[in-house]
Amino acid sequence: MLTDDTEPSATAFAQVRAWLRVAPWSALAELACRAGYLARGFIYLSIGAMAVAAALDLTPKAQGSRGVLEAWAHWPFGVILLWLAGLGLYAFAGWRLLQSVFDADQQGGSLKAIGSRLGQAVSGVVYGALGVSVFRLIDTLEDLAQTDDQLQTPQAVAKVLELPGGELLIAAAGLFILGAGVGNIVQVFGRDFCKPLACDEVIRVWAPWVGRAGYLGRGLAFLPVGALMLAAGLKARSQEATGIGGALQMMEGQPYGDALMTTVALGLIAFGVFAFIEARYRRMAVDQVLG
Repeated sequence: MLTDDTEPSATAFAQVRAWLRVAPWSALAELACRAGYLARGFIYLSIGAMAVAAALDLTPKAQGSRGVLEAWAHWPFGVILLWLAGLGLYAFAGWRLLQSVFDADQQGGSLKAIGSRLGQAVSGVVYGALGVSVFRLIDTLEDLAQTDDQLQTPQAVAKVLELPGGELLIAAAGLFILGAGVGNIVQVFGRDFCKPLACDEVIRVWAPWVGRAGYLGRGLAFLPVGALMLAAGLKARSQEATGIGGALQMMEGQPYGDALMTTVALGLIAFGVFAFIEARYRRMAVDQVLG
């Protein structure tokens, strides 16, 4: 419920109390959406941090989203963290539903807006599926040590390839991921990262740079994932496919690979930090959508 008139210096707790008095259900829904941004940010922060550690040979290899979720399970209070992450991912998927179906951002009905909302819908499905996987991990904690995040993508692709037209589905998924990667990079140069934020001038100075670094890193990480997925579909070879963790690990094998992987990983960390900024300052018209 942050608006242009919201005083940025007001404490979050004071705002929460005011929201709950005025429109409790909308306030709770908005808090859930903001928790979704926190979950998203923490996952990307973890992916980036583990990739940096891999580049410095402090951990065996980089991991994707499921890999870092499995790593959390071994931390103190890891199960509690997984529960919070799973609920947060469900909340973020719900926010994507409000954005894509109910136009919570008031983007309108132009072709550009429709394309943006379709992307948000796909994003919601992806984060919802990741939320489902979190609770599956909780149910199978005793098997976590036997799983490999970088093997899960080829296995999933192999199942799709067995379907009628599976090669086309995988190739289309690869093209979509490539498009998402390019789209993230384009946003670095064309997006006003402060527009959806209700924050003071100090934050407006540095927050856009965090957003640009984050979207650049995410875009660069998506490009090899999409290219390999497209190749897997065209060649009908599931082993060609990989996720973000595998793509980061592949970068390490290139000339100046450690520097390349570290640079992209720092971008993913920046993306996670920008998600935290959005969790606190993003304008959300949840009350208008929910009435």
